[in-house]
Amino acid sequence: MIKGRWSGDRSRLIFLGLFLLALLLPWLPLGSSTNYLLRIVTTAFLYMILALGLNIVPGFTGLLDLGYVGFYGIGAYTAGLLTIHYDLSLWLILPFAALNGAIWGILLGAPTLRLTGDYFAIVTFGFSELVVLLIRNELWLTRGPMGLPGITPPSIFGHVLIQEWEFFYLAIFLVLVVLLVVTRLEDSRVGRAWLAIREDEIAAQCSGINLIRYKVTAFAISASIGAMGGAFYAKWFKFIHPDMFKFWESILILCVIVFGGMGSIAGTMLGALILIPLSEVLRAVLPQSLFSARYLIYGLILVLMMRWRPEGLIPFERAQAGKAEQIRKRLNPSEGNK
Repeated sequence: MIKGRWSGDRSRLIFLGLFLLALLLPWLPLGSSTNYLLRIVTTAFLYMILALGLNIVPGFTGLLDLGYVGFYGIGAYTAGLLTIHYDLSLWLILPFAALNGAIWGILLGAPTLRLTGDYFAIVTFGFSELVVLLIRNELWLTRGPMGLPGITPPSIFGHVLIQEWEFFYLAIFLVLVVLLVVTRLEDSRVGRAWLAIREDEIAAQCSGINLIRYKVTAFAISASIGAMGGAFYAKWFKFIHPDMFKFWESILILCVIVFGGMGSIAGTMLGALILIPLSEVLRAVLPQSLFSARYLIYGLILVLMMRWRPEGLIPFERAQAGKAEQIRKRLNPSEGNK
């Protein structure tokens, strides 16, 4: 029992320490490399948002989604177009982007979620390719291969965000919002229904769970979080292009989830903090012509993980066991002193 309590407390202390270190990062005496490091960590936070959103579908519900980058692109272009044509505030753009992503998630999920396994994965892959194709060819709306420039940076109470540390703190705020939503969902009746579907669809259906409704709900929420991440990306980079939303981005986000622990929120966050900075390390080490080979390295890492630790860095079962231990301690305070 002491071991279980220490394990849970240790995990919380580690994440609390990392969070405090992140808050202090802009003020550390790092010299000229401060902005570079801030950009790397902000990118890691962006992929953390995307991975937490995607984790709802394969991690909680057990469905393989290979087209998540499509919702990421939808959110980015929603933010870009609303900024250029209507000059809306970031705080209006984020919910609009999330709503648009959810609508597309429902439109894709409602007719296809009856499919299972590889068939569903192929459909989602086709969706992401269709999104990129539309973005590239609808010149009247997206400017196609010319990209979408002129996206103004966001402002908060009249202050325009232009410094890297400002986007860094904005990314932390969005991570906390998404983390709150995802953890609440996991512990809710909806989250328990998702986990039941993941473990055994037939048993879940026999228990009275409406499979299609809960799957569509998972897909819509996941898509809305991905679109919100895309909106942040567009406002941060101030320029978007169809090549930024290729299929490999979906694979990278999926790698983050598998590496950290499928279904594990803490594992997903840790996976993003490790794999995304690794990409920048490879950018510095590999020649420009071989930079695309980083996906081979990611693949090798996943193969090794499947061989030596298939459950990921922080397994879902261990995370659930930690939660059960915390609940038991709250119900029986006397046990915590043993």
